[in-house]
Amino acid sequence: MPSHSTVAKQVLRTARKTTRRQDYSSSTKRALIESATELFTERGYAGTSLDEVVAAARVTKGALYHHFPSKLALFESVFLQVQKDATDEISSILAKIKDPWERAEVGLSTFLEVCRRPEFRRICMQEGPVALGHERWQEAEREASFGIVRETVGRLLEAVGDDLAPLTDSFSVIFYGAMRSSAEYVADADDPDEASDEVLATIGTILLGMRSLRVDQDT
Repeated sequence: MPSHSTVAKQVLRTARKTTRRQDYSSSTKRALIESATELFTERGYAGTSLDEVVAAARVTKGALYHHFPSKLALFESVFLQVQKDATDEISSILAKIKDPWERAEVGLSTFLEVCRRPEFRRICMQEGPVALGHERWQEAEREASFGIVRETVGRLLEAVGDDLAPLTDSFSVIFYGAMRSSAEYVADADDPDEASDEVLATIGTILLGMRSLRVDQDT
């Protein structure tokens, strides 16, 4: 019968092997997503083959299918990662801002900056609706960004006055729709920078009007 020390060593060796396999699996998946992100950005969903992805990631086709059962599953993972990165970046910036009006302005400008980046513009705005289908694309976008919009709108309405607080949900839906439309407008524009400036001026006017409500109540 093996001694306690022998059993402990066997358990430790097994744990180390499991950890190494997990690390390798994680690094392989990460390499696939990074390579696919570059290729989908450059060539789009239809123009990218899985052979190109595995070649760029320097892994086997079997390794790809271990993580992703199809090209669509791989694209969806890439789409969700790009969305998550954008949401995390915006959330991190907004977490440092207390003033609700500054928070809204900075959040909008940061979001529009993200929309102009090639990978977000191509993968999330242009290829996403086509590859995933409009319904799944809308669902994924809402899961990623609606929470930020609702929190920002809630703080704005609190700043304006208690009377508008019950309207937080409806205001949030309207602003979320405006943000999505703005993102599409910027992504599809021949000059995204000019389109972004137009959106900033338009929504800035709306925010200015909301802020004047607070002034009117105070006077």
